[in-house]
Amino acid sequence: MPLDQKVADFVTPLIRKYYSRVKIDVDHLSEREFGFGSFESKITTRHHAFQDKGQLQDYLVANAPPFASCSPSLYERPAARPMEAKGWKGAELVFDLDSNDLHLSCQKEHGSSWVCDNCFTAVKDEALKLIEDFLISDFGFSENEIRINFSGNRGYHIHVISDEVMNLNSKERKEMSDYISGNNIDIEAFFPTINERGAHLDGPKLSDFGWGGRIARGVVGALNSGENSLKLLGIDSTNSRRLVRNKAKVIPGIEAGNWDKVKITKKSEFWNNVITNMTIKQSDAIDKNVTNDTSHILRVPNTLHGDTGLIARKIKSIGALEGFDPMKDALAFSDRTVKIHAISVPKLRVRDVSYGPYKDEDVEVGLAAAVYMMLKRVAVLAED
Repeated sequence: MPLDQKVADFVTPLIRKYYSRVKIDVDHLSEREFGFGSFESKITTRHHAFQDKGQLQDYLVANAPPFASCSPSLYERPAARPMEAKGWKGAELVFDLDSNDLHLSCQKEHGSSWVCDNCFTAVKDEALKLIEDFLISDFGFSENEIRINFSGNRGYHIHVISDEVMNLNSKERKEMSDYISGNNIDIEAFFPTINERGAHLDGPKLSDFGWGGRIARGVVGALNSGENSLKLLGIDSTNSRRLVRNKAKVIPGIEAGNWDKVKITKKSEFWNNVITNMTIKQSDAIDKNVTNDTSHILRVPNTLHGDTGLIARKIKSIGALEGFDPMKDALAFSDRTVKIHAISVPKLRVRDVSYGPYKDEDVEVGLAAAVYMMLKRVAVLAED
């Protein structure tokens, strides 16, 4: 939906003022391709290049683009076109996590374009899982080799800047994303006797490396959390009750690699389904096109997002991510109030103030909340 022109005229000077006071800096800036977008399209022009942060800053102030993106790839000639003429030098490994891909129940209430506190919490948990359980634990990257950015809207961009990944080709990047998302898991690799009729079911232990240990820890964690957590793994009510009722022997069995403490019929089908349910959330959350495609461009850290008015905030550390609250820590605008006409606004929290839900009414709200609602196309400026 095109943005109301009065809203665009109101927000554009706010964007320009933001860039006139906030300095934007990017590592290896002169080797990256930049792209910019309008309120209607995140990328309307690309193949831009800047020699230094001063040139970039001048462009942002002069043009006040609603969206500013740059490449995770480094090039010899970043402004050249077509892509093959740029002289690719390598690319960071990037993961794009978006709450809209998590199929959360709250989205049925507020729609896929809106983001509530539950959405923010869920996608942050996925980001922490990706970093701690995969990038650090399984792949051995250090925290110093990982960059974390809030996307400015519904999720996070995770960059790995290790020298080991810079020259990976698309096939090698796909192998990493497939591993992380659990694609093509061979169940017999973890349950070697699962297809042998009458055989004792041996399986992974909590301490096993990679997906084996992850499967064991996931099932034990769900057992300790109760029936609802087991149901989220695709286990029916009857078996969920049986497993929880017998967890005092099931958990020690799994710890010893014995998965036969409770008899399950159709074991291969049953555990395949469980593993699939463990991987779907991660698979959907990781945007493979971004991870595998080195020509993709992403939000420039600390620039504004044209669909929210929030800052695509650079986050300093994993610890800082744990405490990060986008609706407090990514706000660009002051607390002054603005009168808007709310068309249909779901509940919204900005800082510690709750707004809405509103329906076809004039209300006075804080500037950050007003910009968020208007850029989400659920409100316009009130008539004088």
